[in-house]
Amino acid sequence: MTLSSMVVSRDWQEVSVLECILGGLHMDVAVESEPQRALERLTKTKVDALIVDCDLNGSGQFFRELQKEAPRASTVPLVIMGSPQGKPDMEGTGAMFAFDKPISVEQAVRTLSAARNMILDGRLRYHRAGLDVPVTLTGRSQKRAEGQLINLSQGGLQVRVEDGFDTSEASRIAFDLPGTKSGVKAEVQVAWSDKQGNVGVHFVKMTSETKNTLRLWLAQQYFAN
Repeated sequence: MTLSSMVVSRDWQEVSVLECILGGLHMDVAVESEPQRALERLTKTKVDALIVDCDLNGSGQFFRELQKEAPRASTVPLVIMGSPQGKPDMEGTGAMFAFDKPISVEQAVRTLSAARNMILDGRLRYHRAGLDVPVTLTGRSQKRAEGQLINLSQGGLQVRVEDGFDTSEASRIAFDLPGTKSGVKAEVQVAWSDKQGNVGVHFVKMTSETKNTLRLWLAQQYFAN
């Protein structure tokens, strides 16, 4: 899945460098040379990352309007660039990242990669993959129940369990990740359940190796869609 970015600048030499870098990071690039037009576009179109040239006339007003009138846009990673003596304070702009002009490719790659990773972490944290694999729930009294996994995220899962198991007692879960040789074993806490046997479960504790395996597997499913 390709991410989106917008560059607000009239410095076409620097814009061409950014387009190459962002393309290499698998990010689509839209360029706006007028801050007001960029602001209007941001209120209508979802953008994952916003890069603003602080040397552009009207950029100060753009930042003020961005924070005041475009709450959707203000949630994206904001990157500012500009000459060292002309760059405003990051706190005043709401920016998370910054780099100097003229652009150092190495610095820009490092900065934009960090912004991209922040975007992906946010998306993957809430991404749920639909599944249909068997799971085993174990209660505090060591009683076990078989169930079927419905969806899975980094933070937990939804499962449908057989009748007769007291879901409030569930403390551990185990299942295999499709297409891998890895299994997931974790301590869990039940968040909710219904009369149809559906149970929402939060992960409480798992090994760092299992956590990394799960995160990588979910990322693969996310980009496969």
